Amino acid sequence: MAAAASPIKVDAQTDQLISHAAHFLKRSKKEVVDIAIREYIENHRSEIQTAVSQALRQLDGSTASSVALLTGMSRDELDELGGFSKTD
Repeated sequence: MAAAASPIKVDAQTDQLISHAAHFLKRSKKEVVDIAIREYIENHRSEIQTAVSQALRQLDGSTASSVALLTGMSRDELDELGGFSKTD
């Protein structure tokens, strides 16, 4: 299955860095970005795993827990705004 291409946007300075790296490494910009992202994720894998684990511990299957996680609001803050029914 072929991977779908998804455009990403970077600022002009980052684009220039990517262009220079691609030129001097004799690679395409796409290859440079692909390699850089894969290396970054590998180097930060434990941080990513910790964040995912923390997020999963916050979810209890309710709408309220999902909204709290997505918004960064506490359950008390959500309740102040009207909250959710016990079935949500």
